[in-house]
Amino acid sequence: MATLAGLAFGSASLPPGGVAAEMLNLIPGVRLESGLTDREVAILMQLRLPRVVLGLLVGAMLALSGAAYQGAFRNPLADPHLLGVAAGAGLGVTAVIVLGAGSTTEVPVGVPMAAFVGAVTAVALTWLLGAAGSRDRTPAALILAGVAVSAFLSAAQTFLLQRHVESLQEVYSWLLGRLATAGWHDVLVILPYALATGVIVLSRRRELDVLTVGDAEAASLGLHPQRSRYLLIIAASLGTAAAVSVSGLIGFVGIIVPHTIRLLTGPSYRSLLPLSVLFGAAFLTLTDLLARTVAGDAEIPIGVVTAFLGAPFFVLVMRTSRAVPT
Repeated sequence: MATLAGLAFGSASLPPGGVAAEMLNLIPGVRLESGLTDREVAILMQLRLPRVVLGLLVGAMLALSGAAYQGAFRNPLADPHLLGVAAGAGLGVTAVIVLGAGSTTEVPVGVPMAAFVGAVTAVALTWLLGAAGSRDRTPAALILAGVAVSAFLSAAQTFLLQRHVESLQEVYSWLLGRLATAGWHDVLVILPYALATGVIVLSRRRELDVLTVGDAEAASLGLHPQRSRYLLIIAASLGTAAAVSVSGLIGFVGIIVPHTIRLLTGPSYRSLLPLSVLFGAAFLTLTDLLARTVAGDAEIPIGVVTAFLGAPFFVLVMRTSRAVPT
């Protein structure tokens, strides 16, 4: 339903029945009369469908990454920005834009690559800083290291923008988050990374359930806690970087979706992770629809909408998680 709503409604509304018929016509051997004009079909296939598919992928990755971080760190407040991945990816994209090698509307190959390099650099810095003064990189140490790395990279990004004020508006628009796409290029760019993230994280959902009992108990059950934790962190960081590279900084998806599912189905990661993929995709699609329609012809940055929804939710999670061990 969320996909159909995203395809049918916007600045130019299309009949939901006709949209559904056109989507069914994509199935080989199916041919239904949709009643849409050639112009409406062009809007649907060339503009709406790539954007909705991109929103589905980005929402699924952010929600899945948030759930994976929360399980790996046993921290209900963890989200895809935890390790400084978003800040590192943002710095990489900003560097490409201010140097004139990229565009926030077309997202050429240089922009995603810069985001990945920035994200990997941020993870490496967090990894090294998290072990400072200790042999073990504990979850708490990594959380604090991620906060420090995020602050440092955000400062570097601000400095870079001050040196290139002519690119400020372009970068600012990207930082607020958007799903605008000129076609299928953005979808094809992040699809391999989304698949890799999904396969790795979903295949280890049982391990996340074991990690919730603590490292000592998990080790006694035959699990290698640190190896499992860091593999999940790397996979979630990869998905986050891919999402950030094409959509900008869209916050709170990794908090809202997993916690809502926990309220509905319980804490087991065997169901939480697959449902995070589905609910995250639907959530961001509907949020994008709201961003496109609530202000009439003007489009509100989707990051602004998720912040309005997520900030009160984050406060609620903070209040209810005080009794949850981390």
